[in-house]
Amino acid sequence: MSEAKRVLLAEPRGYCAGVDRAVETVERALDKHGAPVYVRKEIVHNRHVVDTLTERGAVFVGETDEVPEGAIVVFSAHGVSPEVHRTAAARSLQTIDATCPLVTKVHQEAKRFARDDYDILLIGHEGHEEVEGTSGEAPEHIQIVDGPDSVDKVSVRDESKVIWLSQTTLSVDETMETVKRLRERFPDLQDPPSDDICYATQNRQVAVKAMAPDCDLVIVVGSQNSSNSVRLVEVALQAGARAGHLVDYAREIDESWLDGVSTVGVTSGASVPEVLVRGVLDYLDERGYSTVETVNTANETLTFALPRELRPSRTGGR
Repeated sequence: MSEAKRVLLAEPRGYCAGVDRAVETVERALDKHGAPVYVRKEIVHNRHVVDTLTERGAVFVGETDEVPEGAIVVFSAHGVSPEVHRTAAARSLQTIDATCPLVTKVHQEAKRFARDDYDILLIGHEGHEEVEGTSGEAPEHIQIVDGPDSVDKVSVRDESKVIWLSQTTLSVDETMETVKRLRERFPDLQDPPSDDICYATQNRQVAVKAMAPDCDLVIVVGSQNSSNSVRLVEVALQAGARAGHLVDYAREIDESWLDGVSTVGVTSGASVPEVLVRGVLDYLDERGYSTVETVNTANETLTFALPRELRPSRTGGR
């Protein structure tokens, strides 16, 4: 007799405080100024969010030189380099910065250690927007270390003045493996003043690790260009899930994935609206996975204030 079908639903999952703030920033900017509001890069790495905001009048561009002079441009949650701020100012753009405060913290660390003439080893994915923004704060001091296998390529000027920082959305385990290898090469390597991998990335990985050993299949709701979502699939497989897949929408689930599967784990990346998770749960419910058990490993209460340009005025009006 086959086992009863069930879903393990990870908690926490979905929107983090930085994504919530970034998406609301674009919505408020549209409310306040009307369409179009330009956004440099994807505000967050989620297809559904970008499509929804596009319908409301947001215009997503690759670079600030695509924005008409004097127009409003929002910088994405991933952060931008000082050079982007300069090019925006040169075009007289009205900028609203939706950079996640946890990313801003890493930028401040980079500037501080560059001022003190450290070699900064930035652990992160080459070409990711967040990494480009952070390394742009001090390009002459920062080297990108893209995972444990690139440690051998690193060279520093003074082994006693080396510090590592990281992209906020990495796999905690892989990052610590990279740090371990870096420290074998540079014994005096210093740690960041505080943890760079964000609380939400860590919490979502912990929740997936807790449920993965019991799962025949883990479905992560998220987009292919979302670093933290891709990491969740990797973490699930490393933690014992027998299969794992990333989908934007329930319709992308291949029914053959469910063959012989009794327990399906479901979670979502930090830029994913809950409505997309509900769609996956409905899909599974229709196929007999009607028992849903929540696996809760943390409670998140953090919120961030909106950029000051969009906060309600203190006079009581908006």
